[in-house]
Amino acid sequence: MDTLHTLTNMLVNSGCQYHIYDLSRRVQKIDNQQFANVEKGSQPYPFPIQRKAQFAVAYWNEEKQPWIWFLTFNLDERGLLNQGDIGQFIQFVLEAMGSRLSQEMTDEQQQKLANNPFTFRPKDDKLAIFHSLLRAQLALPTSQYYTHAQEYFQGKLGWNNWQGVGLQGITDLAARLTNDDNGRIVRTSLRHIASEPKYALLGALEHVALPDKLSDVIFELAHDECQSSDADLFLLSAYVRALAGGKPQQLETLVTGILNSARLSHQEILIAIAGRAWLPLTTTTIADQYLIRLAQTGNQALFNQLFADLVMMPSLRMVLLPLLHSTPSQELTTALVGLQQAATQGRTH
Repeated sequence: MDTLHTLTNMLVNSGCQYHIYDLSRRVQKIDNQQFANVEKGSQPYPFPIQRKAQFAVAYWNEEKQPWIWFLTFNLDERGLLNQGDIGQFIQFVLEAMGSRLSQEMTDEQQQKLANNPFTFRPKDDKLAIFHSLLRAQLALPTSQYYTHAQEYFQGKLGWNNWQGVGLQGITDLAARLTNDDNGRIVRTSLRHIASEPKYALLGALEHVALPDKLSDVIFELAHDECQSSDADLFLLSAYVRALAGGKPQQLETLVTGILNSARLSHQEILIAIAGRAWLPLTTTTIADQYLIRLAQTGNQALFNQLFADLVMMPSLRMVLLPLLHSTPSQELTTALVGLQQAATQGRTH
């Protein structure tokens, strides 16, 4: 048998079908060939967070009952995976279950495999939407909570009777917007539902591709919130995040409008843009305005963290690095000096 150097080698060798999902930022599929390139070190991990790659490997045989690994690996300063870490994890797999993956694991094997430094448990909200997206992708049944959630969002239970609605039901709804009239149900409900289920629904929508009509509704609600004299900045932040999978032009218009307003450029919203809705930052003028607003928060630690995080993104690196040497505003100059001082101190410790 050939030596197994990568997860891709191992999965292909086992005759399994598989999907890779990023769990660092938005829960979204990574193309298998792109992931193979990442493993070989020929391209950086596409969606890093805090210099880590966090992703799920879901693989299955003809029964289509997937096995899942949740993995996290450190990245170097170029955003590349350490191939030694991949090799070390593969060694754990081989010791726990051998080279053929498409077999049931005993409790002992599962325990043995779980006992390694590369597995992690995602947060509950990401875990729920991941399972919903995967089951939808593989045409597997929804969870037992789906029907009840659908009835609530249809208004059949009364808008205030949300307490029994399960998060997994909400994420099932979000993962199947093109099924069972769910797109229309969600669009209509957003103007009626109570605050708690609204935040849960918007949190699930962050990770899916929005149908055009739903993108229009969220954009309109966010625009209305921006125009309000007492805008709810936390709700606006949730709308921004939810629009990450909507029409790119709408997201860019919304983010530009927010960054043009000192009142709306609250750090909660700036964090939302960095974490989920970073696409507009690929435009230099928007990225520049974003950094100025981030500097104006006066929170140097937040500036350092978000800048370091964003500059690791392959799609943003060559947009942000030149801004270090442009002639920015005084606040941004001060923040960048603070960033460089922090980096220097970090190297000397």
